[in-house]
Amino acid sequence: MIQLQQTWMLPALIAIPFIAGLLCWLVERYNKRLPRWIALIGMLLTFGLSIVLWQYGNFSGMSKQVLAPQAAIPWFAEFSVPWIPRLGISFHLAMDGMSLLMVGLTGLLGVAAVACSWNEIQRRVGFFHLNLLWSLGGVIGVFMAIDMFLFFFFWEMMLVPIYFLIAIWGHDVVGGKTKEQAATKFFIYTQLSGLIMLIGILLLVLFSQAHTGRFSFNYNDLLGTPMGGWEYPIMLCFFIGFAVKLPIIPFHGWLPDAHAQAPTAGSVDLAGVLIKTAAYGLIRFVLPLFPVASQEFAPIAMTLGTIGIFYGAWLAFMQTDMKRLLAYTSISHMGFIVLAIYAGSLLSLQGLMIQMLAHGLSSAALFIMAGQLYERLHTRDITVMGGMWGQFRYYAPLLMFFCAALLGIPGTGNFVGEFMILFGSFADYPVFVVFATFSLVLAGLYSLLLVYRTLFGVNNIKEVASHETKSHGLPERRLRDLGRREVSLLLILAFGLVWLGLYPQPILDTSSHAMQWINNAYIYSEVTQVDASQLLDATEAR
Repeated sequence: MIQLQQTWMLPALIAIPFIAGLLCWLVERYNKRLPRWIALIGMLLTFGLSIVLWQYGNFSGMSKQVLAPQAAIPWFAEFSVPWIPRLGISFHLAMDGMSLLMVGLTGLLGVAAVACSWNEIQRRVGFFHLNLLWSLGGVIGVFMAIDMFLFFFFWEMMLVPIYFLIAIWGHDVVGGKTKEQAATKFFIYTQLSGLIMLIGILLLVLFSQAHTGRFSFNYNDLLGTPMGGWEYPIMLCFFIGFAVKLPIIPFHGWLPDAHAQAPTAGSVDLAGVLIKTAAYGLIRFVLPLFPVASQEFAPIAMTLGTIGIFYGAWLAFMQTDMKRLLAYTSISHMGFIVLAIYAGSLLSLQGLMIQMLAHGLSSAALFIMAGQLYERLHTRDITVMGGMWGQFRYYAPLLMFFCAALLGIPGTGNFVGEFMILFGSFADYPVFVVFATFSLVLAGLYSLLLVYRTLFGVNNIKEVASHETKSHGLPERRLRDLGRREVSLLLILAFGLVWLGLYPQPILDTSSHAMQWINNAYIYSEVTQVDASQLLDATEAR
């Protein structure tokens, strides 16, 4: 693996969305179409730069599992400059295979978010793209920051733009909460959980300072910090901070309203990458920093995750609003993520990586399609729809494909990820796996319900579109199918899902070293005090 030290490419990944977003805001007064092109080019550059880094990484995977708890963290690219030296704070970015894949996903879905907003957003276009790109830049910073102060800075910074996206460009639900209420609810939930996590970070740094005699927020310095009886409560501070964002039952209250009332790009951002930052935080920070406490807490976390799988699937089945239905499916799928994280086996962690990428692609595609449908019908109520299979040539088969992918049919990345998670978790947690497997039946129910109610039955789409258009006081337009831009965007996401389903090996190779290190740090934490020479002798003796 090629090592890139002090490479400019890491800060560039963060800087490009920030600079492009600022340019979008500045040029809006001269041309309202220009911000769209600047945002699209900025996210294409970000995605392209992640591909270049992937080529530099030269990932070859692993032939076997290696027990090496004292091995160095497998960063292949780093960038570090001093920031506040007196407090041990630096602008320290690093990337391994796991963070590279998440940055690549963010870049791709950033392109999708800009593209799906091309016609939807017609007012304050520059400020919209400023908020969208700054939230994506913050997400990329979260995936690369390994100074805990810098991580928290990006963690909080990415939330403010999402608040504006929902509050300004969101949708009010008839007879429900306003978009401002949904945005405020999201902000309060995430800010309170962030405050709890900040307490955990400060306590961890203080224990490290007491042990080493110097302040440091550096991830490498904080690993292995002895905390005694404080390890469990500090771990809970981190867990709550990430559990709200994921979300895990019972911290999920903000998600359905935020999804249902966000603009399409906001929903793509939330479902595709924002909730993945919480899963990333659990893997990157909670398991390695607090391995003993995490193993003690694992049955509780997996119980909450299993409840979430059933709870999310059942409530998705009961919804009539298309976006709320998709929001609850995210809660259900994140239960699988929690199961994989706390099982901690190499197979479950590898499956987790595939599942996060596949869920990001499939959920983003479905939220984009919900937005496309709303543009045409001005409603998301699936009880009044029907017969779209005969009305739309391209929309109907694509919706069926992405619903099937969300269900986890063979040939898609969701299938590979879910079954790697189930197989990897079964040896140590068979009861949880059995319950999670039964939940796949409910996944089939809500997916088939969405397909049946929207695509089949009596074709009344023209009547629904005409009625909703008049009730919103809008001029009537011809009901049109998907255009070239919309079809191309969805086909790219569909290609990604099929690639993950049929040939996931490049992804497994890319993430294998990172997941092996996490697996060793979590499962084999008790042997980290063993002298390296003794460990090597014992291995050779076998």
